[in-house]
Amino acid sequence: MTLAERKLVARPLPREGIAGLTGKETLARVMRGELPAPPFAPTTLIDLAEVDEGRVVFTGRPDFAFLNPMGTVHGGWIATILDSAMGCAVHSTLRPGQLYTTTSMTINYVRALAADAGEVRCEAVAVHSGSRMASSEGRLVDSRGRLIAHGSETCMILDAGTNTVT
Repeated sequence: MTLAERKLVARPLPREGIAGLTGKETLARVMRGELPAPPFAPTTLIDLAEVDEGRVVFTGRPDFAFLNPMGTVHGGWIATILDSAMGCAVHSTLRPGQLYTTTSMTINYVRALAADAGEVRCEAVAVHSGSRMASSEGRLVDSRGRLIAHGSETCMILDAGTNTVT
């Protein structure tokens, strides 16, 4: 199912529908269209493309609507695709009944991204996934494979039933 087709069904994940799934299973079902895409995905033109345990890939299509006053893609859009990938790399390591939330993120911008750059690819890997904290790293490259930005993220692991640290 394409991002455009999922636009009509985008909504937060139903907690009762994912309670028994691992993070990897949840993300794989989102990618296949069996669970809803997050509400921001159609707006930002960001799509989950690959899921493995501890590794995810997102693709995105910069658009004229995301330009800053200087005519390049706004850093916030770049941060959004990196945050999505780095957070989901952590998500893919979670056991059933766990949630996560980002506690910190660092982004290093390497070069400007033009709106007509074509599809970009953002790959992220979990570096550490413990019982309470997890960290990940991500890289965003343009359609020619040139590095646009890279970053790291730290996430807190929560118990889904109580929203407390596990």
